[in-house]
Amino acid sequence: MDRMLKKSVIIWIALAAAVQLAHAQGVALSPTSFNKITKEEIQLLLKDVASSNPDALKKLADPESRQQQIDSLKQLLAFASQAQKDGLADFPTNRQELRSIRSEVIAVNYDKEINAGKGPMPPFGNISDARVKAFWTAGETAKTRESAFAQFLDAKLELLKASNSQMSDRVPSQEEKEQAREFFAKVKIYEGEYESKRNTLSKDLRDKIDLQIKLQQAQFLARQYSEKIAERVKITDTEIDSYISKHPELDTSEKRAKAEKILTRVKAGEDFASLANEFSEDPGNKGVDGKLQGGLYQNVGMGVMVPPFEKAALALKPGAVSPGLVESDFGYHIIKLEKKGPSPDDPKKEVYDVRHILISTAFNDPALSASSVPLRSYVRGKLEGEKEKLTVEELIRANNVQVAEDFVLPDVSAKPAAVKKAPVSKKRKPVRRRR
Repeated sequence: MDRMLKKSVIIWIALAAAVQLAHAQGVALSPTSFNKITKEEIQLLLKDVASSNPDALKKLADPESRQQQIDSLKQLLAFASQAQKDGLADFPTNRQELRSIRSEVIAVNYDKEINAGKGPMPPFGNISDARVKAFWTAGETAKTRESAFAQFLDAKLELLKASNSQMSDRVPSQEEKEQAREFFAKVKIYEGEYESKRNTLSKDLRDKIDLQIKLQQAQFLARQYSEKIAERVKITDTEIDSYISKHPELDTSEKRAKAEKILTRVKAGEDFASLANEFSEDPGNKGVDGKLQGGLYQNVGMGVMVPPFEKAALALKPGAVSPGLVESDFGYHIIKLEKKGPSPDDPKKEVYDVRHILISTAFNDPALSASSVPLRSYVRGKLEGEKEKLTVEELIRANNVQVAEDFVLPDVSAKPAAVKKAPVSKKRKPVRRRR
């Protein structure tokens, strides 16, 4: 349900510094409240945006865009809050990931802080191999760290497989495990340093890290919850039929009548290909050379066509025409099966040749798009959008989500003063440029 979990929140640009690397296990979590972002917190985020990507602030200067970003942030917090309320944060894998997020955000920001002004450096570049080795061999804690790493890696793989079915059999290579193990150690080393020095570090840094932890954990929980309620906002065929029946401008009876007349002519023996070239409104009936194809599709694999079309086509004997119109989201189809059998490229796979005539029920809504879309797809999208909006509003109210709206954009109009370079000694030899 990606549409419900918007990813275009400009404010999140401030979090780009926390690169999305594999997370590491952190300390035990204390309950976090995700339902509120204060003015001070937003100003802290915008301060980062002003220094890292000032052009992004221009979008927030537009009142409409500003409100969209606020609404998106409210939605994110509402989903995260409801996920927490429903116990999703207590699932072992999710709890592990929330800990990992905390560890990573701390380590990445601490790394940047202690290396500020030192020029380009790889992540955690100051941590030597000797420190990593010591991390894994330090007395009685070694076994505990190995166990923590195993839990971290197991959770990562489980989340990966849950988000991508193609990764269900994924087994990390030994090299990948070693890379993850090294990163885990470095994250834990810097997390430990940060915690030991926390009270001596600047308040701005501590507040920035705490806020990033909250927002990244909220993003993770929101994604989990959006998947949970996907079924809740689905629209049924009955709801689509009901909506169309109440809106005369969407009536397709004339198009159905036209399709019925063509079907009658087909049954009377007229040439199917000629009728397809004359009446079919299927864009696919025109080949790359511009010639009409007589409604023919060849070597069609299973699952390529929409289910109503494929089911009707495969129910026919070669040479037969569907006894009635076949309706899909695209309109009314008249179908003739030409042949079916093994694929010429792969005998283990079955394919079929089919002709069809389409009388389209596509709908054009000028307010949404200049192009036409299948009528039922249009209605489904419209109704799902309305249902999603109501669902989000309900969650925002139920979780008492509050996002400060009176924040002030930093002034980025003034250009930074040029840094004067120290004069170069005349005795200094010129440095050759690398080619």
